[in-house]
Order: sequence, then structure tokens, then C-alpha cells
Amino acid sequence: MALTRSERIAALHKAAKERILVLDGSWGVMIQRENLTEEDFRGERFANHNHPQKGNNDLLILTRPDIVAGLHDVYYSVGADISETNTFSATTIAQGDYGLEDAVYDLNYEGARLGREVADRWTEKEPHKPRFVAGAIGPTNRTLSLSPDVNDPGFRAVSYDEVYEAYKQQAKALHDGGVDLFLIETVFDTLNCKAAIKAVKDLEDEGYEPLPIWISGTITDRSGRTLSGQTAEAFWNSIRHAKPFAVGFNCALGAELMRPHIAELSRVADTLVSAYPNAGLPNAMGQYDEQPHETGHFIEEWAKSGLVNIVGGCCGTTPEHIKHIADEVSGVTPRAIPERPVALRLSGLEPFELVA
Repeated sequence: MALTRSERIAALHKAAKERILVLDGSWGVMIQRENLTEEDFRGERFANHNHPQKGNNDLLILTRPDIVAGLHDVYYSVGADISETNTFSATTIAQGDYGLEDAVYDLNYEGARLGREVADRWTEKEPHKPRFVAGAIGPTNRTLSLSPDVNDPGFRAVSYDEVYEAYKQQAKALHDGGVDLFLIETVFDTLNCKAAIKAVKDLEDEGYEPLPIWISGTITDRSGRTLSGQTAEAFWNSIRHAKPFAVGFNCALGAELMRPHIAELSRVADTLVSAYPNAGLPNAMGQYDEQPHETGHFIEEWAKSGLVNIVGGCCGTTPEHIKHIADEVSGVTPRAIPERPVALRLSGLEPFELVA
């Protein structure tokens, strides 16, 4: 019998205390290997749609669910504890580019349901290693903090309310479909992230069961800052009010260049720290050359240095990368979560946290 959601969440917290958890790898690179046609993306449901759909990977949830379920399956088979839903761009804002705003609920609900089916199968087969589904919430292709027009710094292509509503619709459908946690990922604009956090938290006020929140930012270059200008420590202090289950970084950098930022986050965050880097930096052709054993060795060093609690792969990483990562961190003690200093208010004896 499948575990209830409450049982799965309890199992997730228990597993995180016992071992370093492993996330899946890239979905984009694996979908590219399928050499899909426009017809594959459209399927029967969207055969007569008036926008091109090739490259809309999220749409495969509805038109090629066999591919999506197969990718969940292969990542679990090589050692992943957690697999993401294929919903990185499944918001009305991002799907607006394809004219598929009306399909957004179905994309997220079915994406969660597919992941749930595969995860439950693996948990039933290997009850000592339960599998979990993270509802992937991407950054959208709009930013609230920056203007897309260099001649008009005050211009915004989208409003906070629009971003909030898009995220709330996505989060509701992912929850309905059965995810175990929300993964707000590849955050390059912290204001977008705050809209996603509020959307998720507001579901609780509507009677939805609270789910763990995992937040993963992205350092866009060697400056050590997000696109909206924050350092690792500033990013953490901007989102720590959400009391996330985990915080970390993904994308943009390979493991070698990401390490100092993960180390800084590990120093300041009083929660689980995650890292899922790209397979190095892309070459001149946009391809990733870092081999699975190389990525695995980088992450092994992070693990043995006590920096991480959850690891995985982003752009360019394959099931082979995830297998090497899982093998390298197997048996390594997860990072100890530091206790933040507590002081006493002068106006009484109520404890409060000192912000680093």
C-alpha cells in the first residue's frame, strides 16, 4: 500500500538526517537525445494549435507521458532519492510564449501524477529507500527586479501580482497531483522567488496541507552574485523567513566554480544545503564536456568536507552523472545543521535569533 503524503514527508525528513540525499539530473539533455519532432510535442490534443511547440519540453507531460515517466524511472534506478516534475516552465507566463496558458493546470497536475506513480513503484520495490517527488517551480522568463529595456530602467514586463497568481496556479496543481515538496529553483531574481514563496504559503491558508519548501538560487557568473545582485549570504537572509526545508544553488556554474558559494551558504544557513551544478561550463557549441566521474569527484569532496545535505545535477548531467554522484556520496555523513545563536531581548526573556 502506498504511503500517505504525511508519511512520505516524515520519511523525507528522516532520510535527510540519515544520509546525503540525491536529486535527479538534467531533463533537457535527455529529451534532446530523443530527437523529437513537432508532431511529438503536439500529440493529438494540440495537433491543430496555431503556435509552434517544438522545444516546449513541459508539454511532453501531456503528449509523450511515456518519455516523462521513463526519465523519472531511469533517474530513480541510478540512485536518485528525489526526482523533479517536468514543470520548470509550466506557468501561464512561460507558456504564454507557446499560447498554452489554458493547459497550465493540466501540465502541473499530470506532471505531478506521473512522478508520483513512478516514485510509489520504486518505494514499494525498495521500501528501505523511499522515493520522493519535488514539484519544480522555475523562475519564469520575466523578472520583477530588472528592466528588460536598457533605455527605461523603471519598466517591468510583468507585475508582482501576475507572477504571484501564475505561481499560485502552478503550486495548487502540483499539490493536487501529489508532490511531496515544492522546489523553487534556478532563482535569479529574489523578488520572483518571494512571489513563489507567498503563493505556496497562501495555499496553507486555503486548507492545503503544508509541504516542505526547497529554494535553489543561481549564481550567474564568477562575480558570486545572482542576476539581481545578491551574494550567497544576502540571498539566504532574503528568503530564510520561509523556513525552507533546504536552500542551495543550481545551474549556471559547474561544480568547481560553484564550490565557494556552496561553502558560504553552508556557513550561514541553519537548514539543509543543496547543490546541483551543471556538468562544467558549456563549450563553444553549447555542449557540456565534464564526464560523470569528474562531476562525481567534485561532489564527493563537498560531501566529505561537510558542506552539503542534498546533491544532484543540472544542465548537461545525465543518469550516468547521477549514478557517479550517488556512488561517491554513499555512506558519507550529511552536513550537520548549525544552530544559530540565540540571545535574550532586553525587554524580557523572549529569545530571538541574531542574524549573521
